[in-house]
Amino acid sequence: MTSGTSLSGGPGRTAPTTPLPADPKAKPPAADSRSGRKSGPKHDDSAPGIGQVLTTARLAAELTVEQVAAETSVRVPIIEAIEQDDFSRCGGDFYARGHIRSLARAVRADGDLLVGQYDDAHGGAPVANRPLPMFEAEQLRPERRRANWTGAMVAATIVVVAVIGFNLADGRTRNTAVESTIVPSARPSTAPRPALAPKPAKPGAKPVAAPAKTVTLKVSAETGDSWLQVTNAAGQTLYRDDLAQGSAQTFSDSRQLSLVFGNAGAVHLWVNGKDTGKPGAEGQVVNANATLKGLRTS
Repeated sequence: MTSGTSLSGGPGRTAPTTPLPADPKAKPPAADSRSGRKSGPKHDDSAPGIGQVLTTARLAAELTVEQVAAETSVRVPIIEAIEQDDFSRCGGDFYARGHIRSLARAVRADGDLLVGQYDDAHGGAPVANRPLPMFEAEQLRPERRRANWTGAMVAATIVVVAVIGFNLADGRTRNTAVESTIVPSARPSTAPRPALAPKPAKPGAKPVAAPAKTVTLKVSAETGDSWLQVTNAAGQTLYRDDLAQGSAQTFSDSRQLSLVFGNAGAVHLWVNGKDTGKPGAEGQVVNANATLKGLRTS
């Protein structure tokens, strides 16, 4: 037994220790100036975690993670992380508290209790009346209205583009006028010249007859050799020889072409640009005339 001095001064008893009354003037625990959170007692480590409570409540409500996500607008990966007590995906304490309240409301759990548990585990709730820092107050001040240089640059650009477009259009007009007055070069042009309209006939003058069309003939030996003779309207022989297979000849006259084919089935004809086919059968000798009206055989 421990020896000591009693209240009466006698030995053998230990002086009782009586707790002192609380000082009414004592101040409550001060907030941590660095974190901005109130200091308080830590949560009991033996209690189930926030994620376990939410998971149990969701299963009891017979809800899937996808259904909770559709109801709360919280993404599925974030819900799965919170149910594993991983709040790193929330983006900060503010969003973490909001997600916890939303999930608790969806699965019919006590959101205030879970948010308090989160605050106990993460340093306490933020101080509501914390004054804004000086730099935040400076940011809230309205900025001085600056000159709208963007609008001025856009207007200047439009003016420049309009002036350039006007100068280009005016330059094209002047170039067109100058080109219309330039004398044609003596060098012959490869481009075909447009046909000139006939001048009106003078009163009493006889009209000039227009030139007649030309009879054209193309002969192609397709399936074999053929002897061929071509004579024009003046009686001149234009061709008199064998026409080998795979070769072709073209003839023209102002009125008529007289033809003799030694193997009419081996050649193919085009008269005045029109496909007239074969003038006869294989091995047949055929006489024909090509005129402006077409091909006539005899």
